[in-house]
Amino acid sequence: MTILVAYTSIEGQTRKIAEHVAAEIEKGGERAALFNVASMAEYALERPDAAILCAPIHAGRYPAPFVDFVEREKDWLSSVPNAFVSVSLFIRSDDPAEREEALHFPDALMAQSGWMPGEVHHAAGALRFTEYDFFKRWMMKRMAEREGAPTDVGHDHEFTDWAALDVFIGEFIKAIKS
Repeated sequence: MTILVAYTSIEGQTRKIAEHVAAEIEKGGERAALFNVASMAEYALERPDAAILCAPIHAGRYPAPFVDFVEREKDWLSSVPNAFVSVSLFIRSDDPAEREEALHFPDALMAQSGWMPGEVHHAAGALRFTEYDFFKRWMMKRMAEREGAPTDVGHDHEFTDWAALDVFIGEFIKAIKS
């Protein structure tokens, strides 16, 4: 079985998550086809048997190349087992309203595209302080202070729960095999 792992990434954490998803799929004995939708290339393989899509939230929305891909491929995606990994920092917030907002980010994507993923997993992203320009580093540090998150701008801080992601991937693969 071939499972497409399609993603787009802004700062690299979603790419890391997608690579992890692909590695877990292959560790489980299936074939993973990792595809960056922002490349705007066609993936050169017959239609995969299933798909897991991964995208980050930035400024309250998913990146345009990802939304375009979902809109273009929604009919095919709906015809195979599929899942979605939504990546945001809000999902790890101490503020219940922000966590609730993160849980509903995929709703706007579904309403706009017409795609209804079979399963949704919410993964926390990362603070990539070492990669930000001065203004973004300052802004993200202020947001981190407000959230009680790490503010050491000399290091990056990753919040993805890899064990929970592994459980999600394992359950997805088990469901599509049965």
